Amino acid sequence: MILAFEVGGAVLVAALLGLFLFGLRRRLIQRPGGTFDCSLRPAPAGDAESAAGKGWVYGVARYSGDRVEWFRVFSYAVRPRRVLERPAIEVTGRREPQGSEELALLSDAVVLCCVHRGTRLELAMSDDALTGFLAWLEAAPPGQRVNVA
Repeated sequence: MILAFEVGGAVLVAALLGLFLFGLRRRLIQRPGGTFDCSLRPAPAGDAESAAGKGWVYGVARYSGDRVEWFRVFSYAVRPRRVLERPAIEVTGRREPQGSEELALLSDAVVLCCVHRGTRLELAMSDDALTGFLAWLEAAPPGQRVNVA
């Protein structure tokens, strides 16, 4: 009986520690400022309707000089999962979430279709975050090409 209480207590402490670490990590990511909620997925190949709503990963993006660092929300990693450099981002279009994507994304999300170093990907963010992202892209230093459709 005492062993069950000890094991239960240890499981409870481990769960609370895990939640604390999630919160601490998010706080450390957001500390420098310039963060926004941003879901990401590799652009579906071929039939986009069959892949609608699939493959989206919820994350937090952070501006860092000439790059945007993207972190998964449900991870303990302190390094960004993906880094997008401003000169290498080409925006090919934007659209509203379609079909089951509306359930997979935040309620006010807009999907931005991009190419980064030859890799097609989609970013979903709020309209306000999209405005900031496009302004950041267009604010490239003189001499850098900017590809915004």
